[in-house]
Amino acid sequence: MSTSQVTFKIKGVTLPGEVFAVCGNSAVLGNWYPQKAVFLEPDANDSLIWRATVILPGATVFQYRYFKCYVIEPKNPADLRQVLVNKWETHPHPRSFISSEVECILNDGYFGIHNGVEKLDSGWLTCRSEIRLRLHYSEKSPVSISKKKFKKSRFRVKLTLEGFEEEEEEDEDDDKLVTTSVQKMSNTLEISLISDSGYKSRHSQPECGYALEPGQWTEYSIQTMEPDNLELIFDFFEEELGVAVVQGDALPGLVGTACLLSSTIIEKSSGIITLPIMSRNSRQTIGKVKVDYLIIKPLEVHICDMSPSLSKYWKPRMALDVGHRGAGNSSSANLAKVRENTIASFKNAASHGAAFVEFDVHLSKDHVPIVYHDLTCCISMKKKVDKESSELFEIPVKELTFQQLQLLKLAHVAALKVNDDKENSMDDENDASENQPFPSLQQVLACVPEHIGFNIEVKWPYQLKDGTWEGNLPSYLDMNQAIDIILKCTLENASNRRIVFSSFVADVCSMIRQKQNRYPVLFLTQGYSNTYPELMDLRCQSTPIAMSFAQSESILGINVHTEDLLRNLDYIQQAKSKELVIFCWGDDTNEFENRRILKESGIDGLIYDKICDFLLGQTNIFQVEELEELKQQLSEETFVDCTCSDVNHFNCQIPVENFNGSSYPSEITSCEQEAYSTESDSGQSCSSF
Repeated sequence: MSTSQVTFKIKGVTLPGEVFAVCGNSAVLGNWYPQKAVFLEPDANDSLIWRATVILPGATVFQYRYFKCYVIEPKNPADLRQVLVNKWETHPHPRSFISSEVECILNDGYFGIHNGVEKLDSGWLTCRSEIRLRLHYSEKSPVSISKKKFKKSRFRVKLTLEGFEEEEEEDEDDDKLVTTSVQKMSNTLEISLISDSGYKSRHSQPECGYALEPGQWTEYSIQTMEPDNLELIFDFFEEELGVAVVQGDALPGLVGTACLLSSTIIEKSSGIITLPIMSRNSRQTIGKVKVDYLIIKPLEVHICDMSPSLSKYWKPRMALDVGHRGAGNSSSANLAKVRENTIASFKNAASHGAAFVEFDVHLSKDHVPIVYHDLTCCISMKKKVDKESSELFEIPVKELTFQQLQLLKLAHVAALKVNDDKENSMDDENDASENQPFPSLQQVLACVPEHIGFNIEVKWPYQLKDGTWEGNLPSYLDMNQAIDIILKCTLENASNRRIVFSSFVADVCSMIRQKQNRYPVLFLTQGYSNTYPELMDLRCQSTPIAMSFAQSESILGINVHTEDLLRNLDYIQQAKSKELVIFCWGDDTNEFENRRILKESGIDGLIYDKICDFLLGQTNIFQVEELEELKQQLSEETFVDCTCSDVNHFNCQIPVENFNGSSYPSEITSCEQEAYSTESDSGQSCSSF
């Protein structure tokens, strides 16, 4: 078998300790896994140029991507190296070439730029954890001062990573010392600021930090290999920095500090901790600071690769019709014909041409991802004395096992509020299996046709502005564990299905984004609403700040309550100008005229009820696009002879925008490089979204 000596060459700037690497669709290139990638070396004469030479099979088509990372080599050579991905190329179609020469050099220009288009995204958590510390006015000021001298002061705050709680002991094993050095080097501390007016994501702090503002979300992000072994110091500066608190101080205005040991918070995924602020002079307490924290751990049950790049990719097209809970909400007065959130409902929507179905997923007591809208359910209990009558009890879904949920005769929580409608709210005991409530996510992925996309809302209790919690559940499951289980189920069973995750809880969106690189995320927000009570989280309280959060978090976009959009149609173009995808949800979307207005304004997707009553005879848009791509690949003569009725049906039912899914040659020397497919090596279409 012939071989080809291929040299990969890229230009780019690196930070101390960073290296460039390339991975692709062959064993030599790591089969897309960054841990097995080929690492480039800097040019001796030009530090911006990096290159590596490998031997590849000849006359073969290869795909590949470049990325920047830190590398931690294992002590045991048989183990995989640990790779901390900082930036990676995310073009929908990877770079590609055919190894047709005995020797070839791929001059790929600058890192991140392919065919004149720059596509780079930050990495996901592979072996580091991320600690997020947040100061915000969601409820009230996070800083409370007791010392009279500083009662009226306004403060600037800076966070400092002091190092490890315990000094490393000297070890005879030189490899351990090297690893420790790399681990310390790989610790990063960045700050993000989010508000209605914009955002500034992941950057270094100024010398005296930032002032705390009522409408601003201030978030410090620390990525580290040792999340349980850090000392974090908050420094508080008077905003008026004219007079030093300590004479001759190099940092004028520094009045006190608060210390946080990461070991005190690492056991929980999220929470709030109150720290004393100590005076610099007398070491007396001058106040306290309330720190909101989130711990994001890497996904341990699945290793992500670099073949897909759909987390930030959305193909421009007509607005997508998304079936709310499948064929529609069946718990309201205007009932859908099929019970919501069941396999039957999803199939019904699919058969009528819905592009996506939207549904909620959370966990049973035995940690099975199940599909059900509410965090609680009502079960019907027959009375011992009067067996003809029954009583409804509300119980959290997480307190029942998957098997128990399958056996229950239940009613929707709304039935508690409507005593006269108890009987109509209860399930039919003789329902067919596909119409049963509480299907597992795995069952839904297996049974619903793959051409229909899933908008999976990860259900999580949120806090209202009045201090109460959805479902009366102030304490819930561990967020890292729950999301890992849902992601593992999806990644292992979704195959090539189009999937978008979403949640009303911003921290859930952040976790899904940081744990994997395959699926996009939409942040659900109600904005200003006369229908629903205000939420506590500052990031949920308006559509503009939801946009800022989505941009700062580098997620696909937002899903906005239609009530807020109809008052402010400009939000749609504002989102698009920020390169965000925007969906809408809510009862107002059920009105045809509202959907028409929103589509004309450029909405990307509409989630609404009773979708089957409106999509009469329509063909799924993704099936139409697949046919159009097939037509582009076949000769015109082939289609002249084609008499397939489906082709005529596709041609007359839905106008489809032409989309050129091919990629183009990049700069190359001594070797032919070309695109050959609209699919990634994993088989997932790069034009999926």
